[in-house]
Amino acid sequence: MQHFVIRPVEKHDLPLLDTALRTLSRELGDKHPASIDFLEQAGFGPTPAYYALIALSDTDALGGAVVFSPVMSTTLAATGFYVSDLWVAEAARGCGLGCRLLANATNFSQARWNASYLKLAVYDGSSGARRFYDRLGLTARRGETTMFLDKFGLDALKGEL
Repeated sequence: MQHFVIRPVEKHDLPLLDTALRTLSRELGDKHPASIDFLEQAGFGPTPAYYALIALSDTDALGGAVVFSPVMSTTLAATGFYVSDLWVAEAARGCGLGCRLLANATNFSQARWNASYLKLAVYDGSSGARRFYDRLGLTARRGETTMFLDKFGLDALKGEL
């Protein structure tokens, strides 16, 4: 079994993070317009919009990545973190790396903003991912549906001012 070191992504790691996220998008059948420049701007500006961790093997092979952001809930009276992306390389699946990435993101989030919950969305067709999250104890919140408004919708909403 390979040993992986999990650590925060630094600017020079952005090509590795980009590789992980592009692979995840391809595996999910998603478009992937994000570029390394976007990842740098969003994650390394004055107010980072995300944090990321990568897992590297002893040979510096990319084993996985997790991308997450702080969130808060007034109904829970708590801060938490939202996992937007979790990817484990096919060769590293089944060895607990996904769980370790989430555990490291939890430690980071608890130290950084005292997170007391984790939130994520899972695609309906991702049965393997759903089984993984079920095994970890994640549950769907009763009566909650993830909603989305794209850039055009945001622009229209701003027009309501």
